[in-house]
Amino acid sequence: MAAPLRIGIAGLGNVGSSVFQLLAEHGELLFDRTGRDIRVTAVSARNKLKNRSIDISKVKWHDNPVDVANDPEVDVVIELIGGATGPAFDLVKKALDLGKPVVTANKALLASRGAEVLDLLKKSKGTVSYEAAVAGGIPVIKGLREGLAANRIRAVYGILNGTCNFILSEMSHTGRGFAEVLKEAQEKGYAEADPSFDIDGIDAAHKLSILSGLAFGCVPDVKNIEIKGIRSITPLDITFAGDLGFRIKLLGIARQTAKGIEQSVEPCLVPNDSPIAAVEGALNAVYVDGDYVGKVLLMGYGAGGNPTASAVVSDVVDVARGRALPLMGLTPDKVTALKPANIHDRIGSYYFRLMVLDQPGVIADISAILRDHKVSLESVLQRGRDPHQAVPVILTTHETTEESIRRVAGEIGKLKSVTEPPYLMRIEEFNG
Repeated sequence: MAAPLRIGIAGLGNVGSSVFQLLAEHGELLFDRTGRDIRVTAVSARNKLKNRSIDISKVKWHDNPVDVANDPEVDVVIELIGGATGPAFDLVKKALDLGKPVVTANKALLASRGAEVLDLLKKSKGTVSYEAAVAGGIPVIKGLREGLAANRIRAVYGILNGTCNFILSEMSHTGRGFAEVLKEAQEKGYAEADPSFDIDGIDAAHKLSILSGLAFGCVPDVKNIEIKGIRSITPLDITFAGDLGFRIKLLGIARQTAKGIEQSVEPCLVPNDSPIAAVEGALNAVYVDGDYVGKVLLMGYGAGGNPTASAVVSDVVDVARGRALPLMGLTPDKVTALKPANIHDRIGSYYFRLMVLDQPGVIADISAILRDHKVSLESVLQRGRDPHQAVPVILTTHETTEESIRRVAGEIGKLKSVTEPPYLMRIEEFNG
């Protein structure tokens, strides 16, 4: 019989407590699947006396999380502290210096310091596994590193933040405004007291950078992602998008192009009849487009203690079985720096929301600007008339470049008849 696999957990929040509970509750099942007894021998958290749903009285406590790695009775370090700096990175570095496997859910660490982690791995006998860092319980990392390893990946995209998807879904179903639905999301525990990380697209960008690294064999680089959140979406946008046959979703998109890798996180219009439009509530969904397999959809809960714990323990099972996979799906010497495409070269169709004074000549002025930049209109929608107030006008365009559409928006915004800056969203058909 193989020796027991001894686990040290740093971070006993919602996820850490669920991991502890899962390992205890499914011990016999995990033994049957790995041939090894997997047991927690040490833990660390900020407050030893905090009332938790788990009994940690029989395991060793470390005040300093780095001591979890130093502990000779810990074979595998589970890092659930979070953050790109401070004790999380120190713990990972120490574990790798000692040649110990690391399992982490820390997307910020990999997205911001992936190059450093790769360098540490080149000098270590340890490994870093991170299934839980992207899309919680959805096995998208294993899907890319293993199930789709035979494919050249053309694109990876999807709904990567459950908070934003819940808010947009509720706005669509109820007609309520962003602020009201955000408050409900906070009351239900879908959004933090400070929701900026989610609603401004940062969380999704961290996840997308990791998916890009895996898909295209490069170092994750969140700095090269165009990021736009959902704060500015109004019930008007939801209504007009529906009239045009679309739903609004916050999407993370990475594409391989002839000019480099395009990466963006932004609200987009997607067709009502597309599978991604039907992903509701706090669910996540990730599409991978491979040259041989075609499009693969993975969908499920992307956050929460139990789904994320499921992903963490799946990595522990790999360690127990003696399986080690390269961080970015390639041997370390083959991982390259990201070669970003210029976002201004991106081609697509666009949705414009304008607030304009209802007076003669306004549409003519707008059309002249579009004409001068060789941007062709697909449709124009206007609701209501009031010569004394601004009214919404919605434009959709045929395909054009991002550079052209930004210039158009800038010039339209300077018109005296336009009362607020134009609001832009991409239209993503996902035909390619």
